[in-house]
Amino acid sequence: MENRREILQKCFETAGIALTGAQAAAFLRYAELLEEWNAKMNLTAITEFPEVARKHFLDCVYPFVKGAIGPDQTLIDVGSGAGFPGIPLKILFPDLKITLIDSLNKRVRFLEEVIRDLELTDIRAVHGRAEDLGRDKVFRERFDLAAARAVAPLPVLAEYCLPFVRKGGRFLAYKSGRVREELDGAANALKILGARERDSLYYTLPGTEEGRSLLVLEKERNTPALYPRKAGTASKKPL
Repeated sequence: MENRREILQKCFETAGIALTGAQAAAFLRYAELLEEWNAKMNLTAITEFPEVARKHFLDCVYPFVKGAIGPDQTLIDVGSGAGFPGIPLKILFPDLKITLIDSLNKRVRFLEEVIRDLELTDIRAVHGRAEDLGRDKVFRERFDLAAARAVAPLPVLAEYCLPFVRKGGRFLAYKSGRVREELDGAANALKILGARERDSLYYTLPGTEEGRSLLVLEKERNTPALYPRKAGTASKKPL
């Protein structure tokens, strides 16, 4: 039977990514920590290592292997949960400066443990709601990139994420399948929030037949001060 390192290396090789020894070791330790903590709290329903390697680790980084992320950029991972996509991106692109935010304190404690154990630098985990942090001058319009892998309609995700993005930056929304209809339905929200579509990617996750989308939304104007609205409003009354 193949060991985990071989499974991980082969998984990434299907996408044309050759992991360094240090990167492979970091992903393997991350998987161990995820397994340990998932026994105590609900972090992910995907628990078998080959699926974790492909549907979490590779899925987070695959859209960026051709240089879509430049060096030294700042990225905020909104609703990071178990650290996806922020921690896999940090392992593969160590020059990224990353902030992970989550509304549940016990998930933030897990993220802090991963950061400490993997000895990652220029990355932090912050406890808070996007609706609150998006109004905080420490976070508002301070990032080159915002990313979200959360399951929510695009107008809701856009209201959570775009307030963090500086003018000229981008919001990256991970989605399953082709989502042209959802993107078209978010036109009003994007107009209000100051963004437009740019260079969205549609692809099949290597090693599977599963379709994926990465919606790339560019911030053209500052987001009006009204947004994000108070907690719960975006989902109840989407733009």
